[in-house]
Amino acid sequence: MPSFDIVSEVNEHELTNAIDQTNRDVTGRFDFKGSDAKVEREKDALVLHAQNEFQIKQMKDILHQRLAKRGIDIQALEEQALEETGQRAHQRIKVRQGIDKELAKKIVALIKDSKLKVQASVQGEQVRVTGKKRDDLQEAIALLRGAELGLPLQYQNFRD
Repeated sequence: MPSFDIVSEVNEHELTNAIDQTNRDVTGRFDFKGSDAKVEREKDALVLHAQNEFQIKQMKDILHQRLAKRGIDIQALEEQALEETGQRAHQRIKVRQGIDKELAKKIVALIKDSKLKVQASVQGEQVRVTGKKRDDLQEAIALLRGAELGLPLQYQNFRD
């Protein structure tokens, strides 16, 4: 029986490369001279350090450009509140990996409401879709690509 998995993952290697390129660009820019501005990688988040809010915004623009060039969808990032303490400003940007239960239920409901001849089931942080015909699975993929879910989705393990 044909099936495929719906996942949401960020390529860790490309993310690291985008962060390195952003840091290189920031250190080379004239308006950042002597500011010790940088992007740091934590376990599941990025932290932007700079002297003020304006520099943080500039760094975010550079980071978004580098991520887009590396094929990472910016919807996978969740910006948190900007913190200013004295002479420094910090902002955490969470990198979302996997499909949370709420979104998985929404995907399953969307597929069931479409009346396609496929079944969708939640399996941890991914959704498995099975059906009798390959064409039905391709229609399900087209349906999900057209839906605005707020998280980039990838379709893996397409099996006949």
